[in-house]
Amino acid sequence: MEKTIRYLHREEEESEQNKRKLQMETATTKKKFRTSEEELLDIPVSSIDFSIARAEQTLRSTLDNRIKSNSTDLWLETRGQKHVGFRNNMEKLEIKVLQACRTLRVRADRRALREKAEIKSRQNKEFRELCERRAPIFWIPLRAHCVWERMSVTLVCTVMGTPKPSVQWFKNGQPIDLKTSPPGKYKILNEFGLLTLEIRRCSMEDSADYSVVATNSFGQATSFANVLVKQYLGLQSGWDSVTYPALLPAYEGEFTSALGPVFTKEKESFLLSCSVSSSLERYKPSVQWFRDGTILKETEDKEISCEGFDVSLRGSPAFKEDEGFYTVSVPAASGHQEQTAYMFVRDAEPSKAGVPGSPLSVLCYDIQKDCLLLSWTPPSDDRGSPVIGYFIERLDISTNEWIQCNQIPAKICKFPVSGLTEGHTYQFRVKALNKAGLSHPSKPSKPVTMEDPAQKEKIIVVPYDEARAITINKEDLEEDVKVPGSPKNVHASEVNEEYIVLSWDEPDPCGKDPVKYYVEKCLEGSNRWERINLDTPLHSPRLSVMDLDKGKFYCFRVQAANKHGIGDLSKPSSPITLKTTLVVPPAPGNILALRDTKTSAVVQWEKVEHEPEILGYYLYSRMVGEDDWQPVNNKPLQCTRFTVPMLQTGKDYEFCVRAANEAGLSEKSPISDPLNINEAVYCPSAPYGFGLLCCGKDEMTICWKAPKFTAGKEVLGYFLDQHDPEDISWKDVNNEPIQETIYKVTGLTEGHFYEFRARALNSAGVGKMSEPSDLFKCEEWTMPQPGPPYDVRCREVRDNTLMLHWESPIYTGSSRVTGYLVEACEEGSGEWKRINENPVPDTHMRISDLETDKSYQFRVLAVNTSGPGIASVPCDPMVPVTKPGTNEIEVGVDDEGFIYLSFENPEPVDSPQFDWSKDYKGAPDPERTDISTDGNMSKLILTKPSEEDVGIYSVEVPNTDGVSASHTLSKEELEDLLKKSHNIQHPLIQKISGWNVEVLENGDVRLWLEVEKLSPAAELEMILNDKVIENTPKRKITFDKENGLIEIIKEDFGEEDKGTYTAKVVDGKASNQFSIILTGEDFDKINNESKQKRKQWKKKKGPHFVEQLEWKVTEECHVIITCKVTNTEKDTTLKWSFDKKPLPKVQYDGQSGSGTLVIKKFTKEEKGHYKAVVKDSRGEDISDLDLTKEGFDDIMKEISKISAFSASPLKCQGTAEGIKIYSDVKQFTDIMNPAWYHKTKKLSSTEKVKSGSTENQVWLQINNPTDSDQGLYTLELFDGKDIHKRTYDLSGKAFEDAMAEHQKYKEVAVIEKNRAKVVRGLPDLATIMVDKTLCLTCHISGDPAPEVSWIKNEKLVVMKDRYKLDVKGTIVTLTIEKICAEDSGRYSITVKNKYGSEVGQVTVSVFKHGEEPEELKETSDKTPNP
Repeated sequence: MEKTIRYLHREEEESEQNKRKLQMETATTKKKFRTSEEELLDIPVSSIDFSIARAEQTLRSTLDNRIKSNSTDLWLETRGQKHVGFRNNMEKLEIKVLQACRTLRVRADRRALREKAEIKSRQNKEFRELCERRAPIFWIPLRAHCVWERMSVTLVCTVMGTPKPSVQWFKNGQPIDLKTSPPGKYKILNEFGLLTLEIRRCSMEDSADYSVVATNSFGQATSFANVLVKQYLGLQSGWDSVTYPALLPAYEGEFTSALGPVFTKEKESFLLSCSVSSSLERYKPSVQWFRDGTILKETEDKEISCEGFDVSLRGSPAFKEDEGFYTVSVPAASGHQEQTAYMFVRDAEPSKAGVPGSPLSVLCYDIQKDCLLLSWTPPSDDRGSPVIGYFIERLDISTNEWIQCNQIPAKICKFPVSGLTEGHTYQFRVKALNKAGLSHPSKPSKPVTMEDPAQKEKIIVVPYDEARAITINKEDLEEDVKVPGSPKNVHASEVNEEYIVLSWDEPDPCGKDPVKYYVEKCLEGSNRWERINLDTPLHSPRLSVMDLDKGKFYCFRVQAANKHGIGDLSKPSSPITLKTTLVVPPAPGNILALRDTKTSAVVQWEKVEHEPEILGYYLYSRMVGEDDWQPVNNKPLQCTRFTVPMLQTGKDYEFCVRAANEAGLSEKSPISDPLNINEAVYCPSAPYGFGLLCCGKDEMTICWKAPKFTAGKEVLGYFLDQHDPEDISWKDVNNEPIQETIYKVTGLTEGHFYEFRARALNSAGVGKMSEPSDLFKCEEWTMPQPGPPYDVRCREVRDNTLMLHWESPIYTGSSRVTGYLVEACEEGSGEWKRINENPVPDTHMRISDLETDKSYQFRVLAVNTSGPGIASVPCDPMVPVTKPGTNEIEVGVDDEGFIYLSFENPEPVDSPQFDWSKDYKGAPDPERTDISTDGNMSKLILTKPSEEDVGIYSVEVPNTDGVSASHTLSKEELEDLLKKSHNIQHPLIQKISGWNVEVLENGDVRLWLEVEKLSPAAELEMILNDKVIENTPKRKITFDKENGLIEIIKEDFGEEDKGTYTAKVVDGKASNQFSIILTGEDFDKINNESKQKRKQWKKKKGPHFVEQLEWKVTEECHVIITCKVTNTEKDTTLKWSFDKKPLPKVQYDGQSGSGTLVIKKFTKEEKGHYKAVVKDSRGEDISDLDLTKEGFDDIMKEISKISAFSASPLKCQGTAEGIKIYSDVKQFTDIMNPAWYHKTKKLSSTEKVKSGSTENQVWLQINNPTDSDQGLYTLELFDGKDIHKRTYDLSGKAFEDAMAEHQKYKEVAVIEKNRAKVVRGLPDLATIMVDKTLCLTCHISGDPAPEVSWIKNEKLVVMKDRYKLDVKGTIVTLTIEKICAEDSGRYSITVKNKYGSEVGQVTVSVFKHGEEPEELKETSDKTPNP
């Protein structure tokens, strides 16, 4: 009974507890509260206090249980009377379950409370210890390391100390300085007390004792470690890393540069490279390159290099087949690491404008003994004219000569090539054809050797006796068959719109002799078979059949033959017809262009399903507004998504795609929507740089820095979280976005520590959560100094200078802020130096004299009467260097006359914002300025320009990488701009050329004025002596508005035209007037000139000279006298005379009016007076040229000048008398006055040395030369002004050669003198009547006396009977008595002695009585009649 009552009591108690628990959970969702046990846990207790509290709790629980037991008994006595007997088995079961659950829950709660109390106690104890100020200690010291050479090692330790200690690393007692160390050698980190020193690429010099020293105001601590670097001796000791790769340590390097896209052209070289942090020379076998997933090996034209820290793939020459995705794979500890980039191969420069690009991917397949099939890929760029066909060329490796295979262009990208030679090796290439011409040839295919593909199947290899084998040809096993059987299985292995490729199986049996095949065809349904290859039998079971009619069905059969005979015909094939015309694939659809980076875009499209299967896709791009498409890739893409690189940031591009198959390229796809190239829209990065600006009893003012990356989008707000280390979870501070980077957090507990974190929001969403801030204690600030400024930022960063901005502190201290101090620190040094000793009153400061090779950080301290306050959070590290493409503010005056300041954002973003300010004090006065934005350009216009607008104007573009600029508008510059503005708003028509006066050829006077270009509405008013003058026939006024020309032409210029001329010009708002005064001497001079020219003009109405007589000397020293007449007619004559004597040899061109007299040799005989007269019925004109005195001398001087200047170098010639030295001249004159020198001695004419000249030569003759005549000879020629020298060194070999030539000519002279000669006497023709006596007499000479003989008609004359020879001294007579007709003929006398011989000839003609000799008849016939 007692147990039952207790069960009931517990059941109700549990029900009440569940009810209260539900109420508590409901209340907790609204307000978080702390239980008494949790509040007790916040009280700092020791371990002893904790034990006492445990004991008290145990005693209290025992006492409570007894009290509860007594009260329960009392209550049950009353309640039990009402509920006796109210139980059943089901209730008992529920009571037991509830009892068990409650027991378990109570135990779990007690255990959790105990663990929480212990953890809380331990945390409080540790926290109190951490808050104590003390010297640094190393919790985990450094440890020694032993590594292999070229590996990296990291030394790690942990340090604790308050305040935070500064850290310095040492090597063998010397500080490690990152600036003086090799780049990338050391990497030092100090994060939350964890100190790391990474030593990269260890060498033997890195073996040393390393130490780290931590120092703060309470002391310092040191930790030591030894690093031992071992040298790898595997190669020297025979343990090669290739043979034993397990001995090599794992490669620990990583990529330090990206593998970017590469652009090259056909036939040029290419290079893909990237760098790694550690050398890969020992790991080169593990470095692999891939193209489109296929591994690449080193070849003659591709080189893989791993030199130092660079990994590269170099190739030359490049072809379009080399285009694709290239991947480099290097080893890593966990496998391998990769980078991928696309290489683009552009078409080579076309040989002719408009020709297409070259085809690519030429492939040979189905290779037989004498034929094969060829396929290729069409080019991407047809340059505006579609490809209409292809020409195929082949190269026999043995001849090295390219031969065209087809005469008719192939229409599709396949072609059968036949007529090849078995055993020969060939290469093939393809050229594309369009209306403009032929493209460059494609890359040659791989070499292929023509052989029977079934030959390998006929060979049987039988191995025996280990490494030996027997090779058997199946043909040797066949029966001895002479005539081959019939081929089998005749069918079409390939069919398209142009040809059919027939295939069949070889006959079985085939025989051992070579087999040839003949193919026949016939139309389906007919039995008329026609042999196709009658003249050229086939040697392989393939035939390409062309010239078939489309739509008709053909049957084919094959017959085999060898030297023994012809086999049976095969069975006819099934009917075969040409395919319908192949069509290009449809254009791809759903073209979508998306942003990627600032210089690239992602283009995707829909896959094309088509037969025949497509070869790939070509992608094209162009800027919006351009007409021509530029191919992106030249090798078909197999994917439907591609990243297009190297686009211009901020420009709008369009894209389209074409699919390619055997038939060619599809139509261009629908054009994508224009895409502005810029960063894709991403969520912003995390905020950072949290700082405490002000603190109250229960509130804190927190600031942070905006995200570094915003994707060019405005940050719409921030979400801030707070966390009390005593709580497990973070708490949201705000539900609505915070618009600024500063926020006051309220509802805090005084004395507690808090940390904060934030996330940024833009149009793409919420960005990453920031790292937690430092712990800030909620404790009211009462210090007299001001709090920290915030939002310290660098703007207008240029070489050696920048502008630093910050915001005033929230907490000002005991008095207002009077100024600011700025401190600088080189990144990584930790040493802050004050820049300004005197505080600056503004929240900005120009910092100069910075070094461009250093990175700086800046912080700001506010100052009041109590001194400097807390330093701000440092700004981001900044290198003072002007970034490429940085723009400055442009100042000028626009077309409307408004003064403006404009700025163009060099980093295009979508809808950029421009924040203008004046004197860095906020936005300019809107009543005095007007700011407008157009795309990336912002313009500030001064609407009421005055001295109030003088100052510094600055502009900043948010959501960019610090784009900003400033311009100081000075008073002087403003005044200059105001003048320009006034000139534009109140313009004057500008004068280009003032009034000009010109007397025309006919005597008219022209006054003209040139001003700037005018509009069609411009007006002109001309005034002469205060009277308006109009346009009349005698005074023509011209006003050319387009060219700004004002012209007055006055005929019969006279006294009435004297005075002041004024032109008044009005063009819209612009006007001006221009005057000229024509009076006094100016007027008289113009008037006289007008009268003279008017008179001359009347004279020139007839023929007259436009060019008077004048002379010139040509390079050939010819003198040419010319003149030119005009206004000639048919009866016009031009007559020349010399000293009043007519000159008939004058050239006159009536069309051009030119007269020319050429004197090829000008001498004193041509000295005189020349005159030309042009005359006709209208009048005459005379031109004179006096060449008697000065004119003649001038011509001779000019001839002398040309001749002396062009005199040839001295030459030497041996003569019979001696040696002749001479120079060729064009024409010798006396003015040239030649002078000869031997060495330094001037030579005069003697018997030994004679000098002289001819018309074209100046010479020096040295008679009977001796050795004393050797030396340098100089000729001086005078041209009337200068002396020209020519020299010749007659010594050594030159003298010997001249002497040899002299001796030769001397001997020749002797021979010529003594040689036998016929001197005179014989006539050419001798006529005589028959029966007369003929005497042929001649004189001869020679020493010794010559021998004499006569020849008649090439036969020796025998001196007997009628022929007699008489020689008397030098007279020789041949006498022929009683001459007859037979004596007619050709007679020759030959004289000869030891020096030579000579022949004299005479023709003898004998005629009869009464006849006239034939020779005389011919002579009389040729004589003209009188």
